[in-house]
Parts: sequence; C-alpha cells; structure tokens
Amino acid sequence: METVTLVVDGANVVGSVPDGWWRDRRGAAERLRDRLVPLASLGLPPELPGPLDVVLVVEGQARGVDSVEGVRVESAPASGDDRIVELVAGVPGPCVVATADRELRRRVGALGAECVGPRAVRG
Repeated sequence: METVTLVVDGANVVGSVPDGWWRDRRGAAERLRDRLVPLASLGLPPELPGPLDVVLVVEGQARGVDSVEGVRVESAPASGDDRIVELVAGVPGPCVVATADRELRRRVGALGAECVGPRAVRG
C-alpha cells in the first residue's frame, strides 16, 4: 500500500479558528506543526490510516518554520496556494489536501487530490 501524502494549507487551517493567531503568525504555524506530528503515524482515522507523509505549507510571516520529525515544512516563496498546487502535482502517489479554500480545492482536485477541511487536522 502506498503512503498517502497529506498537504496542509497552514494559513487556511490556522486562520480557521479566531484564537489570536494574527498576533504571532509564526508561533501559530509552529503550534499547528506540532499538532500535526501524531498524524504522521496515526493518520486521520477512520478513513485515512497512517502512516502519512505530512507536509505543512507556510507563507508570509510564518516562513522559516522548521521541519520536525514527522512533519516537513515548506515555506512558500510567494503564494502558499501556488506552492501547494506544485507539491500536489509532484506527488507520485495518493494525496490529500487540508484546506477550506474553494479555489485551492478546485485546483488540487483537478490534479486528483482529495480534500479535507481544517477540522480534520486541527485535533
């Protein structure tokens, strides 16, 4: 069975809950990254069992967040959505994108990716 790649739209997922993230965008991205670590082994039960290749895409003031074991962080040089589309296009196997952005969902869906909403990965 192929490992599924889970690509997380960091800005969209962080922005889905008004918890003051705008005061510290980098810190919010780091907290999200840390919450994603268990998904690498556990997956998103029951539909998407682990292990998963988890990729968090960050942009803007969240650029430069370090990767950790279980979560690779990609800093988008410009648009996070464009970087997500590039990543999805390069994934050799199945891919799931976590975002609520309708246009991004359309773009990655055209490449064969499935989509889940932010709640699926926020824990």
